[in-house]
Amino acid sequence: MLATNVPLFHEINEMPMILDPAKLDEGGGIESRDIFALVLSELVNYIVETSLSSDGPAISSQPSVSQKQRVLLTEDGGRLMKNGRSSRQPIHQWQRVVNNSPSVAANQGAVEGSCQSCSSLKMEELCFPQLLNTSCRKPTSPWANFVLLNIVLYFISLLTVALNLLVIISVSHFRQLHTPTNILLLSLAVSDFLVGLLVLPGEVFRKTACWFLGDLMCLLYYYVSFIITSSSIGDMVLISVDRYVAICDPLHYTTRVTVKRVKLCVCLCWLCVVSYSSLLLKDDLTQPGRYNSCHGECVIVINHTAGAIDLVVTFIVPISVIVVLYMRVFVVAVSQARAMRSHITAVTLQLSVNQQTKKSELKAARTLGVLVAVFLICFCPFYCVTLAGDAMVSSPSASFVFYLFCFNSCLNPLIYALFYSWFRKAVKLIVSLQILQPGSCETNIL
Repeated sequence: MLATNVPLFHEINEMPMILDPAKLDEGGGIESRDIFALVLSELVNYIVETSLSSDGPAISSQPSVSQKQRVLLTEDGGRLMKNGRSSRQPIHQWQRVVNNSPSVAANQGAVEGSCQSCSSLKMEELCFPQLLNTSCRKPTSPWANFVLLNIVLYFISLLTVALNLLVIISVSHFRQLHTPTNILLLSLAVSDFLVGLLVLPGEVFRKTACWFLGDLMCLLYYYVSFIITSSSIGDMVLISVDRYVAICDPLHYTTRVTVKRVKLCVCLCWLCVVSYSSLLLKDDLTQPGRYNSCHGECVIVINHTAGAIDLVVTFIVPISVIVVLYMRVFVVAVSQARAMRSHITAVTLQLSVNQQTKKSELKAARTLGVLVAVFLICFCPFYCVTLAGDAMVSSPSASFVFYLFCFNSCLNPLIYALFYSWFRKAVKLIVSLQILQPGSCETNIL
């Protein structure tokens, strides 16, 4: 110890001034009687030690506390309040005294234990625990709801893939089904197949788990989703045009609507959809993940201008075209059905078509009308929620209408099976593996 000329009573007189009871009570959490009892015992030990030492009183290696400084002792070791400002410097002189108090030690142990449990809990809630400050929290939901939702949605996804695969195989394999209308149904089945294979499982994964696949895969998922959903809308418009020409202008249908022209229209539709999606997501394509607020998140942001354009291109214009064309088809189909029942000679000569062909066209119009109606029922709520604003987009209703839109891809093959006898026959041949036999593509399926 170092010798000092500072008298002992000077240090003793400073201590009651530092540990003033009124100032101690301001900090809260420590009783004055316990502290003063400990301080007095420390003073007695200090006096005894200095009296037995030959070198005289020792000075502490830690700096002393000035009388002008206000000391505030707290349960976690205290903070030194200098001139009213907080500092994380520990109180060197009296931290040993405070920490030896039984009540303070118990409180401190409880706080440390709770902090450790909180930190471990927070680490478990993070998608990337190694990235403490930049990681997203894991999505939380009741276990029963989580399991039920996953089972239902993945079952719908699997059913969608299987049913639309049957449609694709049927139209592609049997040559008798290579008609303009069925080519459009084939394109729609491809879109529905990709919805069940990619879009719906990806959305379930994005909603119920952390995104571990990186920013590039996140961008690719959104890009493919935009292409698939937009192509479904384009296919519905082409189907409406096809039915309009077949019912309203039956004499020129076979010359105007050919298989080659329909294939060209389908290819142009997909090409336009790819180009449109690229323009819509051009900012994200140049810098993937630019809108992610943390690691483990997969989001994109479309500005108001692009959103307004997308609303017009993929909702207002297509829905208007579909509704107008099918209203016209419905009116003409009703008039033709009445003419066929009444056998009015003038109307029959004016139509100048075979009665059997006309019945087939009317049946196709009715079936595709059901198809378009179901599409509108599943599709319109999705954009209605989008128009409602950001509050609705972030709510559970937004997820529900998106799943409803994806569920439409599962309903389309069921409509074919319900109204088309050729589809039921084709499914029997596919399931029984008769399509593997030589010449099965020439089977009479109609």
